Amino acid sequence: MKHIAIAAFSVSLLFFSATSLAQAEVEITWQDPEKFDDVRSTSESRVKFRERTFKELDEYINELAEDLPKGQKLVMNVTNLDLAGDVLPASFAGLGQSMSDVRVVKPIYIPRMSFSYQLLSSDGTVLQEKEVKLKDMSFSNSHNRFFSSDALRYEKNMIADWFEDEFAKSDANK
Repeated sequence: MKHIAIAAFSVSLLFFSATSLAQAEVEITWQDPEKFDDVRSTSESRVKFRERTFKELDEYINELAEDLPKGQKLVMNVTNLDLAGDVLPASFAGLGQSMSDVRVVKPIYIPRMSFSYQLLSSDGTVLQEKEVKLKDMSFSNSHNRFFSSDALRYEKNMIADWFEDEFAKSDANK
């Protein structure tokens, strides 16, 4: 039953991403999310937190893809996500027994993301194709374009840096 719910969620994410209003079409698959290194919540169910996290990252990647030429399609297959920080019991973090778990963000708990992607032309020709393993080892002391209130600011910043490096210098934007 759990696998059916995850499969249905993946299909709904594909539909959401593919029907975005961005100029370029984006299709994102979150493959086997229950096996990801760290998409854990401190205070809500894992499934709800995972759904909310993927939806927010989908929306952000769609926003980035608005800069790609109209008619192109970005197809991503995400195989791992490790959010910045680590979830620890409140008692272990020195916050007492009655508190819920906490996400402790320290420089040793870096954000990571693994995925493959294809950038397709309007006729389906593969323009770019790669396996990508992102990690931001200086996430805690480098410039971040997001407000500190954005829970995914480190991950979004890492994705934005990759997107700019990958597509700004390529023929994809010409």
